[in-house]
Amino acid sequence: MYSIRKLARLALTVTVTTILSTTTAIADEGAATPDEVVTKVWGAAKVLQTKGASAIPSLNNADGPWVWKDSYVFAFDCRLDRMVAHPMRPDLVGRPIMQVTDNNGKRIFKELCDAAKHKNGGWVDYQWTKPGAGQTSRKLSYAVTADLAFSTGIQVAAGVYDETLSVEQLNKMTEQLADPGSFDH
Repeated sequence: MYSIRKLARLALTVTVTTILSTTTAIADEGAATPDEVVTKVWGAAKVLQTKGASAIPSLNNADGPWVWKDSYVFAFDCRLDRMVAHPMRPDLVGRPIMQVTDNNGKRIFKELCDAAKHKNGGWVDYQWTKPGAGQTSRKLSYAVTADLAFSTGIQVAAGVYDETLSVEQLNKMTEQLADPGSFDH
């Protein structure tokens, strides 16, 4: 659970850290980076916490601020078992999510819900169709919980498509972004 002040501090930390980061960037300039994903997810969580449910339409907008390069922010409600916002797949909005599996049988949203419970959120890898690719690729998504007034919270996530990064590497990077003093010098 994040306060608006903590999210603002984290967003500033992410911005500064992105500039100074030694995280290996994905070579393709059209591909989202893990740093961008964390920044966008925290930004969307902050908007939801500030504006509440009135911010959800912006998350459903395929031409909006939450869609960039080959990635996008999506939102879901673990407690109510439903997709709240998905700019690339509006057909999923309002539908149950907890039984959704990838081609390997991984229950994607069960794992994303578990990851979002952690203090700094967390990463999950699974198979998903990359926008414009028409076939599934390995996707690593980062999820956090945004507290909304009069609600138990909405989970917000976005991801990168990558065959080499590990969930452990990404979780460590995220911990460092949330606590710059934890960087190895």
